[in-house]
Amino acid sequence: MIALRSVLFNTIFYANLIIRMIVLSPYYFAVPRLTAYAIPKNWARSNHWLMRMIIGATFEIEGLENLPDGSYILAPKHQSFWDTYALLPRLKDPVYILKRELMWIPLFGWYAKKQRMIPVDRGARGKVMVEVLRRTKEELSTGRQLIIYPEGTRRPPGAEPVYKYGIARMYRDLGIPVVPVAMHPGLFWPRRSFRRYPGHFKVRILPPIMPGMDPDAFFAHLIEVTERASDELLIDTVERNPHLPLPPTAVERLTELRKLKAARA
Repeated sequence: MIALRSVLFNTIFYANLIIRMIVLSPYYFAVPRLTAYAIPKNWARSNHWLMRMIIGATFEIEGLENLPDGSYILAPKHQSFWDTYALLPRLKDPVYILKRELMWIPLFGWYAKKQRMIPVDRGARGKVMVEVLRRTKEELSTGRQLIIYPEGTRRPPGAEPVYKYGIARMYRDLGIPVVPVAMHPGLFWPRRSFRRYPGHFKVRILPPIMPGMDPDAFFAHLIEVTERASDELLIDTVERNPHLPLPPTAVERLTELRKLKAARA
């Protein structure tokens, strides 16, 4: 049944994306940018409904009160395609720094350009990165929220964290709060797999790290608070959903955490 439900969900998920983009394009490109943002936000909500109705996967968000007013950097764990859109409905006016190749995709790239997403060549240095920073400051000056995945790419649940120092540079140069987010959607929507699994999990929005820290101290603190919350949620999620097939990284991390708990007892 999981395989059948997964095929059904994936089919409807991508059809939902493509059909909405095509049918709603005249409205999307005719109205002001912020008004148009309702379309991707409603798309995200519809995906949550599809996950609940077809797969039986639900989630709850803790810590919404930790989101500051105005501009900030949202720094979520990145495990799945799910977390690229899941929080859109909760953010006023988010902006992403995207691989420039994504901007070349018909329809998707046009939608992203309308929302003034910031393209970047990942291998770029020097003047190109200066321009990315300039564009980022320009967008944030209007009160937008920047979404950055500190690990850069999707990592399986429980995997050893590999944070990129770029977020520390952004923290230093932008001078705005950073809000860490811990979650484990990768247990329900695994990377590089068509299978989707039922169950319930939490998204935990942590207190903001206010500007002014030394970048190295900030970087260490970000990793520490995010990974501590991530470990807590890994244990909680597995206990709530004993049916889940766990990736080796999650099994290994759970074993480590249980040994640590036993040693402290």
